[in-house]
Amino acid sequence: MMDIYDVTASAMTAQRLRMDTIASNLANVNSTRDADGKLAPYKRRNVVFAPVLKSSIDEQAGGSSTRSEALKSMGTNAQGLPVYRTGISVAENSVSQTGIGVEVLQISEDTQNPTRMVYDPTHPDANDKGFVEFPNINTVTEMVDMISASRAYEASVTAFQTTKSMNEATLDM
Repeated sequence: MMDIYDVTASAMTAQRLRMDTIASNLANVNSTRDADGKLAPYKRRNVVFAPVLKSSIDEQAGGSSTRSEALKSMGTNAQGLPVYRTGISVAENSVSQTGIGVEVLQISEDTQNPTRMVYDPTHPDANDKGFVEFPNINTVTEMVDMISASRAYEASVTAFQTTKSMNEATLDM
């Protein structure tokens, strides 16, 4: 009964971090230097999620499974990053595991997409040929991701409130 609260709370936390990361990407769309002031464009950051798994068997009865075994079977996306979803059931070695939430596995830098080279010889960070190296951030992609994260957050809030209302109605009976 309380699992739905754990799932929605973890989803809201994860989506909030995703929105913060996207906001950071958008804020640094024109950053040509790192935090130390050295010439190095900002690298786009991605949030990588992983399911929080609960074994459906009693591990003390001899069953054993690990989160890493379950994560191996989920595959990767076109960029080679792991793909995870909340609520996925994974069966491996006859042990069934069910997702009971989501956690942030890591915040990784996007090394797949190249930086943007813009010709601007008047820019203070232009190289000897007049090109400036800008971050690998596409504002349209970031805005679409922001809308997606916002809607996922709103869906989690709605699920939380609906569950809360149902529980209150049950207690009122």
